[in-house]
Amino acid sequence: MAPLLHRVLDALDRFNAAHPWDHNAHYHGWILRQLPRQFGRALDVGCGSGDLARLLAARATGGVDAIDSDPAIIARARESTPAAPVTFTLAEAPAGLPTGPYDVITCVAVLHHLPFARTLARFRQQLAPGGTLVVVGCARARTPGDHLLAAVAVPLNAAVGWWRNRGRTAPRPQSMTAVTRPPEMGFPEIVREARRVLPGVRARRRLFWRYTLVWRADN
Repeated sequence: MAPLLHRVLDALDRFNAAHPWDHNAHYHGWILRQLPRQFGRALDVGCGSGDLARLLAARATGGVDAIDSDPAIIARARESTPAAPVTFTLAEAPAGLPTGPYDVITCVAVLHHLPFARTLARFRQQLAPGGTLVVVGCARARTPGDHLLAAVAVPLNAAVGWWRNRGRTAPRPQSMTAVTRPPEMGFPEIVREARRVLPGVRARRRLFWRYTLVWRADN
């Protein structure tokens, strides 16, 4: 049975490599639904190629600051955003965050590269009263619930990849050039630390190896 399982997993890996899609962009619509239709200033931490920052710019009356520690991806983001009110800056969180306050702060698939509690505390300092922090993060699978969600996500990941790549019409994800590392914290530890720093934070496990945090500064 074990060799058959390995062959199935290898086949899925090859299929997924041939049908890539952006797991982070999958949550952009959900992020926008957590935010007001219009707000003042926004900050996108770990902006990558700038897709989310451009979406935020359509609602942000005070403009969007977007930071990333990858020089190549910041250059691509600037080239792709000639007219939108987004300022892309090469910087590393939490020390390099621009000065707030911000009405919205977003952080997608970056927090596991940063000092977790210290970064959340810095976000809290930079958030304006009534502002919203939205995090989409990556956690290490440790609990039975984590492994069950991962098992469910495997065939769904292949199905979404096939759908988005039909005829190669879907844009292929842009690769990061900076060094990445896998997450070390499990979801229960993430929830404990997040609730300590951000009382009242809403935390949920998500499909496709992600979790979410939503916190409003009036908590």
